Amino acid sequence: MKQTIDALILQAVETLNISGVLELNTLPMITIERCRDPQHGDFATNVALILAKPAKTNPRQLAEKILAALPAHKSIIKVELAGPGFINFFINPDAQYAVIPKIHELGRGFGLSRVGAGKKVQVEFVSANPTGPLHVGHGRGAAYGSVVADLLQAVGFEVHREYYVNDAGRQMDILATSVWLRYLEECGEVLPFPSNAYRGDYVREIAGDIHKASGDNYRRPIATVLENLPADEPQGGDKELYIDALIDRAKTLLGSLYRDVFQTGLKTILQDIEADLSEFGVNYQLWFSEQQLMDDGSVEKALNRLREGGYLYEQDGATWFASSQLGDEKDRVVIRENGQYTYFASDIAYHHHKLERGFDQIIDIWGADHHGYIPRVRAAIRALGADDSKLTVLLVQFASLYRGDEKVSMSTRSGEFVTLRQLRNEVGKDAARFFYAIRRSEQHLDFDLKLATSKTNENPVFYVQYAHARVCSVLRQLDEKGLARNAQLGMENLTSLIEEHEVALLSTLSRYPEALEKAALQYEPHQLIHYLRDLAHEFHTYYNAHQFLVDDAPLRDARLNLVCAVKQVLANGLGLLAISIPETM
Repeated sequence: MKQTIDALILQAVETLNISGVLELNTLPMITIERCRDPQHGDFATNVALILAKPAKTNPRQLAEKILAALPAHKSIIKVELAGPGFINFFINPDAQYAVIPKIHELGRGFGLSRVGAGKKVQVEFVSANPTGPLHVGHGRGAAYGSVVADLLQAVGFEVHREYYVNDAGRQMDILATSVWLRYLEECGEVLPFPSNAYRGDYVREIAGDIHKASGDNYRRPIATVLENLPADEPQGGDKELYIDALIDRAKTLLGSLYRDVFQTGLKTILQDIEADLSEFGVNYQLWFSEQQLMDDGSVEKALNRLREGGYLYEQDGATWFASSQLGDEKDRVVIRENGQYTYFASDIAYHHHKLERGFDQIIDIWGADHHGYIPRVRAAIRALGADDSKLTVLLVQFASLYRGDEKVSMSTRSGEFVTLRQLRNEVGKDAARFFYAIRRSEQHLDFDLKLATSKTNENPVFYVQYAHARVCSVLRQLDEKGLARNAQLGMENLTSLIEEHEVALLSTLSRYPEALEKAALQYEPHQLIHYLRDLAHEFHTYYNAHQFLVDDAPLRDARLNLVCAVKQVLANGLGLLAISIPETM
């Protein structure tokens, strides 16, 4: 119905343009909202208030002219002027039934739109360092990012999903050194394990696999490994200096073999992450390597672009990006004193690469702790000569997992973390994805394991899935009674659906395209989840109040058409969330 009203308003404005009442080259986005109070109508628009300024006229007077120019339509029984210039539309009650044949006709396509047609969007999400398995905190970004991408695709955008692999830099060297030290233990060497190394069981497993495949090929005497190293933190030293010294020692003693250990650790963990995400319903078009940016000269190219723009300078032996000139709170180092690129230098090159690939919109989904990183990336985009409005950064709070009243620690160094795979095995993919996306991404989320595994109406994912399964149960009962649904007869008798619960369901069903589009354009999957919960509630209430398989065949078929429409919309919404659609529960 909103599309119909939108078209009518555009026709009215165009008529006023042609007649010279308005002189507008382009039309702004028209906002049409459902009225909260039915006494004010079904829909309202602020088009007159939006156009009043460019038209240089009073909003209310302009609204009157738009009203006079509006074409008649059988679905609209009355149009009224309200307040300073709002236009309210009253819909013909019979028009509410049109949603049922439309849902049956479009099926899985109901709710989809082309609002984003012709626009390319890149969505980069998760992008966790491949230094260990994904934990439950990463899971929220995975669920949120994949649903945002799917919603955008559902409203017509060409979506490219990408994972940025941080496979270069210090953290990967810490992982490689951690694996090598555990490998030395496999060889029989005894050593104090560094306080700043990765300690998870997965490190031991990788080390064990290397030892099985290569024997003592990478073994070096522990005395040589530890000779003249600075003290570690427990002995009053600096843990950062100690692990860096160990990394240098590993590279020196292993030579070219160091890269074998490095690549084995990277490949093993990255394969695990990819498999974990795939099983969680998350897939990408591209896994983009940070190392690639180093190898193909992209980092140097991007920094040269900044240098040509006068945004780089030398100080204290390092190269700095003058990001404070472009909105950042301070300047940032891009090349350290030792000549190595910083992580930020790689990020500049990565975003330069994104821009060169011609995306209309770049969406980065980051953990909320990266909030302070936004101004420097925007500054880099501007320094590269691009429009930083192309960048949208969406922040995701990490989820906290509770077992009873006890919060579970998740430290990737200590190894004391709950993995995404463990969570999925305990509560299931459906509950995990649903719960992760049930609130705004920037809001804190406490993950209730007990609720997520319960088979009660208090569990929101169970409640929604159960509504779909209940419709399937009704159809099985129909078959068991030796009856068949006459869809055509039901369509001819939709006006018999006059019960309060039926009218409420019709209204809720008609809101689905709006809910989907709004959730997509505002990057808020929780809006779709709230819609599905509302629809499930309306259905369960209807189910408990009325019989569907009544003796009156026309009424029975009309009701069956209605609940089958509910079933289809539930399936469409759950499908976009990558949540299973059960027929029995």
